Amino acid sequence: MPEDIIHGQLQGLKPSQIRQIQRLYHQRLPIDQLVTPEFAQRIAAISAEIEQPVCVYINRRGQVIRVGVGTVRQTQIPPLELPRYGAERLSGIRCIATQLKPDHPSDATLTAMAFQRLDALIVLNVTRGGFERRGGGATGYIKDSYLAHLVPHPEIKWTVSPLVSLDLLAEQDFTDLTNNLEEEFRRAYVARQVSAGDDRVLLVGLMTSKTEAQGFNTEMLELARLVETAGGEVVQVIQQRRSSAHPQTVVGEGKVQEIALSAQTLGATLVVFDRDLSPTQVRNLEAQIGIRVVDRTEVILDIFAQRAQSRAGKLQVELAQLGYMLPRLSGRGRAMSRLGGGIGTRGPGETKLETERRAIQRRIARLQQEVNQLQAHRSRLRQQRQHQEVPSIAIVGYTNAGKSTLLNSLTNAEVYAADQLFATLDPTTRRLVITDAITQQSLQIVLTDTVGFIHELPPTLMDAFRATLEEVTEADALLHVVDLSHPAWQNQIQSVMNILQQMPITPGPILLAFNKIDQADGETLRFAQEEFPQAAFISAASRLGLETLRQRLAQLVRYAISMR
Repeated sequence: MPEDIIHGQLQGLKPSQIRQIQRLYHQRLPIDQLVTPEFAQRIAAISAEIEQPVCVYINRRGQVIRVGVGTVRQTQIPPLELPRYGAERLSGIRCIATQLKPDHPSDATLTAMAFQRLDALIVLNVTRGGFERRGGGATGYIKDSYLAHLVPHPEIKWTVSPLVSLDLLAEQDFTDLTNNLEEEFRRAYVARQVSAGDDRVLLVGLMTSKTEAQGFNTEMLELARLVETAGGEVVQVIQQRRSSAHPQTVVGEGKVQEIALSAQTLGATLVVFDRDLSPTQVRNLEAQIGIRVVDRTEVILDIFAQRAQSRAGKLQVELAQLGYMLPRLSGRGRAMSRLGGGIGTRGPGETKLETERRAIQRRIARLQQEVNQLQAHRSRLRQQRQHQEVPSIAIVGYTNAGKSTLLNSLTNAEVYAADQLFATLDPTTRRLVITDAITQQSLQIVLTDTVGFIHELPPTLMDAFRATLEEVTEADALLHVVDLSHPAWQNQIQSVMNILQQMPITPGPILLAFNKIDQADGETLRFAQEEFPQAAFISAASRLGLETLRQRLAQLVRYAISMR
């Protein structure tokens, strides 16, 4: 038997009235009936006497499990307290609610029903009677009633019956109703899952007064690519314009409700925000939405956890993930075990995140030592190359710009290259022999493929991957590869340059190489040639312009050596 807790608005209620409401917990309905006339009349009488709406929540065994004073939205069950269910099932709970102003159920009321995935919602329009009943309170009677429930339709979320009498409600077979509804939801769910990925993802973007519309759209498209690279399927994008982010939930209360409703309707398993979230924001959002919530950084970390192959890469990924998760451990272990796995849970894993903070700090310290050893090892290799006077060039650029494809084309290497974000994590070094057109001498250089950069690269990755990024700072020169076919190629150049400027050591001279010219339109190509006349224009995949690039690399190396 549940505790006799009354939820919602209790101010001004008399002790006798509170006792009446608490006695509702002792009522039990037949399992095959939505409601009985007697129970409905009892709720109506209480609502009329206290002059407030009353909501009663009942499970499929006919037990009253929650009673609240207020509207359905004000008294709804928090997501993490609801039974576990998926998009193919209902929650196993129905609600009987009263309204003192006779009206059709409002959108807010129906949204709250959908938010909780209620089996059914019975709305009783209650009016006060014209006489006082014994005991002092006014009697109330049910003027009319509505029956509402969800439907598995992509456009229509629910249906509301026309005015229906209490006798007809009592005759409705509740078991048949829920069984038929769940069978429809199950069929729709199976059809939707045929081509579904590991995670069905809702993307949420916030456009503030400081955000430009074009840049915002580009960033949301990039976030969608990140989610797809991590193995998720984007099912909907939700946006909001606010002057600034809400400190507790990023977006406003109404938008949180919309996200929760969309998650329920579409069977989403994950919500991804376009910005870093504080630990408090994550906890608040998960409590209100009912599924896992992660931010952009966590998606990037998850991709790195999947892609890292070498021991060095795995070390750096784990260090980055633990460093990111450490301040977010409070309350997260329970949420993760409650909400399941998927994007944002790979790498160190749930069990490590639930260990004591001090144990994680010790693990971070050990990982840091190993990364330092890795850094020292790479430094020795670089010193050997410098001792042999072999000039080095680091290939840098935005993720998916074509850096690995270019290395393969120039050196016949077999580095993994794909049309994916962060296809390369582990640096790969290859030798390249160039015949200098001016001196006619063979020039041997070392090319190093590096991890791709991205807009607002998470600081945790900058710290953890410093051993890899030192290939950039210690190189004699840089080859900056740009995807000219990308609509935001100019912003990508700026993002890469901003990251390079944050390096502890100023990198050497830089040669721009505009890649994928065979996919760019003519106007863009002409503009780039006018703006960057010293750049090389190539297509690594089609091997266009590579000989010109080799000669530009020879010039770059000669200049870099002269600057030593």
